Amino acid sequence: MKPRFLLINPWIHDFAAVNLWSRPLGLLKLAEYLSRFDLDMKLIDCTDMFKEKRYGTGKYPKEIIEKPETLKDIPRYYARYGMSVEDFKKTLKSHLPCDLILITSIMSYWYPGVQEAIRTIKTLSPDTPVLLGGIYATLFHSHALKNSGADYIYKGHINGGLISAIENLGCRLKTTNPPKPYYKLGLYQQYPFAPVLTSSGCPYKCSYCASSVLYDGFLQRGPSDVIKEIIALYESGVRDFAFYDDALFFKADSHMKIILKEMIRSGLKARFHCPNGVHARFIDDELAYLMKQSGFTTLRLGLETINEERQVKTGGKILNDGFASAVRVLRKHGFTKEHIGAYLMYGLPGQGFDEVREGVNFLKSLDVRIHLTEFSPIPETPCWEELKQKGIITDDMDPLLTNNSVFSFLFSDYDQKALKKLRLDVKEYNSL
Repeated sequence: MKPRFLLINPWIHDFAAVNLWSRPLGLLKLAEYLSRFDLDMKLIDCTDMFKEKRYGTGKYPKEIIEKPETLKDIPRYYARYGMSVEDFKKTLKSHLPCDLILITSIMSYWYPGVQEAIRTIKTLSPDTPVLLGGIYATLFHSHALKNSGADYIYKGHINGGLISAIENLGCRLKTTNPPKPYYKLGLYQQYPFAPVLTSSGCPYKCSYCASSVLYDGFLQRGPSDVIKEIIALYESGVRDFAFYDDALFFKADSHMKIILKEMIRSGLKARFHCPNGVHARFIDDELAYLMKQSGFTTLRLGLETINEERQVKTGGKILNDGFASAVRVLRKHGFTKEHIGAYLMYGLPGQGFDEVREGVNFLKSLDVRIHLTEFSPIPETPCWEELKQKGIITDDMDPLLTNNSVFSFLFSDYDQKALKKLRLDVKEYNSL
């Protein structure tokens, strides 16, 4: 009899969450990898429930729950986002018995949702082994070992080491098929949007970013491979595509421009979205033209800070003049405030509140949407080490405290009334 595997993307436990083209792409890539083996595979995505609003995005259902003890002093409601507990139990029971359950973890501070899913599994099927992987399992491996409840914590990328771990848990695998794309495995009933990853890693090593920690170097897929994937998804009915790359426009002449030219030539009426901050320095006249003609609809440019000394210190991916130049060339080809947004961080180590306010004014002068983003420390990054040396954090800190809104509230030393006023000002400006 074939082994039966169940893949699970658990709930989000947080103060706020919306679906901005969010799919557990790592788990879907795992499904692709496992599709070469002779086994049956099912998926439970606890976040595959949301009220669709625009371009495939939407709001998750939520249930207010008790805050973990670590977060008791945070004056906000805490919630479980996604399907109800009863629906999860019912769906889980329908897939039991199975030989192995593989659970992913995304944001490290969402680990209470991982814990709750594993507790539920162990209550309903105590003898089924549970393997936990993903970002939390990798960045906070020791914490996951002690606290997740999983039988095995897998750290790192999908490779032969994962197969060894699976076999050590009692599942023998036999290769029988070439791997299939996740969207041909019947894991979801519908695809209101599709994630696309054209590369892994990033050529930059920004001091606040996990990319260089999670990936060994930078690797781009062949343009023809990406084109084939987008066209196949389009033919299945998908119209909204979200690029998950950390460096989408790097070496655009030999990569993204080729992809976009083929999208235009193919006549696809698709919409492309960039929820991750793209590198504005690579946007030239030709790329802006191709983006507009191919259907780019949502752009998020990574500015992070207006302080040029800090821009250089944190990675040197953009300076203010280059950012403004990119915005001008985008406007030349028809992009407006509705399409162009910019990420502006606050709470970076050593970053004063006036710097954030100046950044807001700079972005207002460019007439782009402003997305204020709280800094969140990530293990093994330079920012993490700087904060550790200052005695602000420790390597064994509870990952819940790295939640961006929590960390900013507890450790940024900003006047919270002034910060709230600035956020309201940005919200009003964005609505104009």
